[in-house]
Amino acid sequence: MLKLLSSRIFQIKNPVTCLPKNSCFKHFAKMASPISLTLPSGQKMPALGLGTWEAKSDEEVATALNTALEQGYRHIDTAFVYENERAIGGVLQKWFSTGKLNREDLFITTKLPMVGVHPDRVDMFIKKSLNNLQLDYVDLYLIHFPVGCKYEEGSVRPIINENGEIETEKKTDHVALWAKMEEQVDAGRAKNIGLSNYNISQISTVLQTARIKPANLQVELHVYLQQPELVDFCQKNGITVVAYSPLANPGFNKFLEKIGQQPKELPNILGDAVIAKLAEKYSKTPAQIALRFLIQRGVAAIPKSVTPKRIQENISIFDFALDDDEMNTLKGLEVGEVARVCDFKVFPGLDIHPDFPFVAAK
Repeated sequence: MLKLLSSRIFQIKNPVTCLPKNSCFKHFAKMASPISLTLPSGQKMPALGLGTWEAKSDEEVATALNTALEQGYRHIDTAFVYENERAIGGVLQKWFSTGKLNREDLFITTKLPMVGVHPDRVDMFIKKSLNNLQLDYVDLYLIHFPVGCKYEEGSVRPIINENGEIETEKKTDHVALWAKMEEQVDAGRAKNIGLSNYNISQISTVLQTARIKPANLQVELHVYLQQPELVDFCQKNGITVVAYSPLANPGFNKFLEKIGQQPKELPNILGDAVIAKLAEKYSKTPAQIALRFLIQRGVAAIPKSVTPKRIQENISIFDFALDDDEMNTLKGLEVGEVARVCDFKVFPGLDIHPDFPFVAAK
């Protein structure tokens, strides 16, 4: 399967043999991300994409996105609530207008915000996103979170009450909400639709009545929070999985500081001794080892960075493969729920809603 080129660098002849059985990954020869996930529609999503959360300023977005596109990224992830769709759309239009890329060359994901998690608001918010992105359609449209929040016209953020808590809607009607998501495919606004931050029970509810089943689940996933039951459930049901915060979001405390909250102890994947040893063996960075681990589990990853060097490094993970013993060693680093970084409890009131998807850490 592998041809040894040196003591540390491998050339993958057939990378699909390194992936789980029944994996829906295929390969492209001329892309920097040569592995892709095949969605139920038949469309292919590059397995390594650019995350853009907290990339806010036009300059920051332009630097990150231009670097990524130059390095061969063809999968871009954003969301209405990130407030950077307009900046991303501006960069994409420059690439399209100069003929560097065609729209069909890219896979663009955006998300329905919590204030849009209501059957009456799906149309409005996907149209807002498409207008921001200057696109006729997105390749994947996700429900960002299973809890709906009260909406005030013209607002991006949820309403905060006098107790400092988010004002939420009543229990989410996942069946009616999903029917509205399906209408976006019918209307040509989204090629594929999916979920984010849903648990197995909530996904099952959607699957029971879905005319168009979810193409994807996007969740926090990394070597310390592997969620094997959730990943297995999705893969058995033909739902692809994308990992956000695949490096455990080492910059999360900057976000907490910005919103006036105390920092929290974060998983230190990049400083893990086991990962560091593998990084030395393969002449890779710890981040590259952690990302490669997810790819070989049959999971796509969307690491966020605005630093050109890291953007280039993050996609340079297709010239080596971890062996079975190494994969098992990394699986042994699982910590579980206590390693969840993005627990959404920074938004008071969400965790008492009946549709809050995460279990308490033990």
